[in-house]
Amino acid sequence: FETASSRERWFRHVSKGGWPFSTSAHGWPISDCTAEGLKSVLAMQQGLACVRAEPLPAPRLADAVNVILTLQNADGGWATYENTRGFGWFEWLNPSEVFGDIMIDYSYVECSMASAGALKRFHELYPDHRAPEIRRALARGNAFLKSIQRPDGSWYGSWGCCFTYAGWFGIEGLVDTGDDPSTSPGVARACAFLLSKQQADGGWGETFESCFDKTYSPGPSHIVNTAWALLGLMAGRSPELAAVERGVDFLVRMQLPSGDWPQQNMSGVFNRACGITYTSYRNVFPLWALARFRNIYKPALAAA
Repeated sequence: FETASSRERWFRHVSKGGWPFSTSAHGWPISDCTAEGLKSVLAMQQGLACVRAEPLPAPRLADAVNVILTLQNADGGWATYENTRGFGWFEWLNPSEVFGDIMIDYSYVECSMASAGALKRFHELYPDHRAPEIRRALARGNAFLKSIQRPDGSWYGSWGCCFTYAGWFGIEGLVDTGDDPSTSPGVARACAFLLSKQQADGGWGETFESCFDKTYSPGPSHIVNTAWALLGLMAGRSPELAAVERGVDFLVRMQLPSGDWPQQNMSGVFNRACGITYTSYRNVFPLWALARFRNIYKPALAAA
């Protein structure tokens, strides 16, 4: 299936070097799975003491980069499994009773942030490999992220609930593609949007209705929404330390004596209308936010 003739016959995208949604036997690489796989490998190969495996050879990393570069759409963004091959009006022919916006593969803020971030990190370590193409891809990705940012500073999230989720991806994506968070209007507007949604208890809460209605739907404070909002604010180096600390305090208060966090309402979504509960989210994202606060965000503010 990897040969050019086979790909052309079966309308398959380049897959060599990519990561799929599940195991390698799945065979269908996805832009953000490939990007996060590449980012993880690069991070582990940069001297993490806990990693004992042999590093991946540079040609295999380059294959992953090739997948990401070929998945960039004409609009500068990245879709999931394939490039955008049709038109929005195809949705009028959607036969599904469950999923929305499925007839073509669209460019998403989440996939674009992940893909651009992987290219950036690879380029920092391998500056001579396809450098002009990578720089051009990052510039186009930056323009795409700005083009889909809403006037209120938000982005619509397609794979999580919803605007707090996309806000983190949008902010980090702008920074990874070259924006200086201290001067970027897009980052400032996005941070202002997130701050405007913080609740009295310090947390953020958003319901599944945001995904379906494509407008912000507030709900009770949620540990996963709070972690996403904090990750976005810290990626954007928000100067509002007090607000960030209130969010951190909310996460600390919500942690159970066992070290776990409670399972709350669903925070995942597929294709606008299908809500999904990812049970690991309640631990992964709070830990990520707390670690970023302690190790990166607060020391950086103190140094400034």
